Amino acid sequence: MKAIPQRTQADGIGAAAPATPLLDMVEKSLDDDKAENVVVIDLNGKSSIADFMVIASGRSQRQVAAMAEHLAFKLKTRGARAVGVEGARTGDWVLIDGGDVIVHLFRPEVRSFYNLEKMWGMTLPDERAALA
Repeated sequence: MKAIPQRTQADGIGAAAPATPLLDMVEKSLDDDKAENVVVIDLNGKSSIADFMVIASGRSQRQVAAMAEHLAFKLKTRGARAVGVEGARTGDWVLIDGGDVIVHLFRPEVRSFYNLEKMWGMTLPDERAALA
């Protein structure tokens, strides 16, 4: 299994966020599905929407939709109450609400356009460097 390259606090400063079983499962699912440029943002003390936000890219609409389907299934089988999934039909940007972990899956062009990392004071990973 390939290690997820970046686990970052929302402010980008300090120690890595503490792992949780739910976050570990999300990271493993994305790693198994070959997600690229995975970023974990620790929202503890920053927002009440969730404890973590995970942002990742897929190479195509089909891959993004498949990653979302696999992750939603795993969250449901793990006992997450109401797993919300938005945007899976188009596969450009899929939002998965897993309760304590919110996951955004993007095609690279859409991710760079919306640049959610910037909202949390982070820089967008260089998609081109990952492809090299």
